[in-house]
Amino acid sequence: MKKTILQIAKYYYPVEGGIETVTKYMAEGLTSYENIVVCFSQDGITRMDTINGIHVYRIAPSIKVSSQDIAFSYYSYLKKIIYETLPDIILLHCPNPFLYPITAKLTPKSAKLVLLWHSDILGKGLLYHLINRFEKIILKKADLILATSPNYIHPSSPIYKYIDKTKVVPNGIIKKDFLWSSGDEATVEEIRQKYNHKKIVFFVGRHAAYKGINYLIEAEKFIQSDCVILIGGRGPETEKLKAMTHSSRIKFIDRIPNEYLRCYYYASDIFAFTSCTKQEAFGIALAEAMFCGSVPVTFHIEGSGVNWVSIKDKTGIEVELGDVKAYAEAIDKLLSDHDIYYKYAIAGKERIAKMFTCEHSNIEAEKILNEFFIH
Repeated sequence: MKKTILQIAKYYYPVEGGIETVTKYMAEGLTSYENIVVCFSQDGITRMDTINGIHVYRIAPSIKVSSQDIAFSYYSYLKKIIYETLPDIILLHCPNPFLYPITAKLTPKSAKLVLLWHSDILGKGLLYHLINRFEKIILKKADLILATSPNYIHPSSPIYKYIDKTKVVPNGIIKKDFLWSSGDEATVEEIRQKYNHKKIVFFVGRHAAYKGINYLIEAEKFIQSDCVILIGGRGPETEKLKAMTHSSRIKFIDRIPNEYLRCYYYASDIFAFTSCTKQEAFGIALAEAMFCGSVPVTFHIEGSGVNWVSIKDKTGIEVELGDVKAYAEAIDKLLSDHDIYYKYAIAGKERIAKMFTCEHSNIEAEKILNEFFIH
């Protein structure tokens, strides 16, 4: 009889996002376990639905505080779900601070508590001071902690204290979504033609401060190569970033539909991954771009998995954090030295295909969980 994993996440498919993608491929991919998901709903309705055979309980939030959903009824709903499903493992996707005290309280002695630690909470203000107590409780109570990279098990992270019960399960891309498909050649050519077949430096992601897009805009004036810089996505920083842009070769192209994203990766020459804090714990978009052959330029971020996904001088170029001149020089070097460019492109694609797919991630997670239960 299969053991049951109850995954507790912030949201679930069809909501899009890095943690949501990981939750979905784990729920569907850990096939030797029965998977159930609990998350917040986004339509104000508490309900249970079934998606690709996975039972998903969605709890309507009552309020939102600093982007954190809070449901006054969450405790009672989760208690009922645990009683009915009798999970062997409760897997909590972190950060999700509202659920730390609730999950710690409700995890029965018969179940193992596993934390999938996507990232630390970086804000150290009053709100984090209030959360910190509950974070310590959930970390101490956890039977197993899964980090998304060895880099993140770092003295700057609260999980470092629990290194003896921490294992690594890397995030992965959904490979089939980024394989070259029928019709892509025409779409890629259309993108290149739109920008007069100039070299393309591409960024895509949420326009938030930790993504460091301002560094790309500042670096543009030092880039000597004839190229165009495409900035995809939107977010709270979009208008501010547009206001600081004074070059005609920087183009804001808004959100890119999922079905076209791989074509932008394939059309681009350089993937400008400018994230600048540990809030970027891994870099799914970085892995996606590398799989499609776009060579990355990254910053060094101490304690982040970014510099584990792309290896300095093997799959891309890494420069000191915030050094916009060095960032521009790295772009120029890649666009002018074809031998190095293709060497990095091939090595990057091979690295992602070997280590950072959802299939590989699920194999690693299943192996760790199985060994965990044996011992």
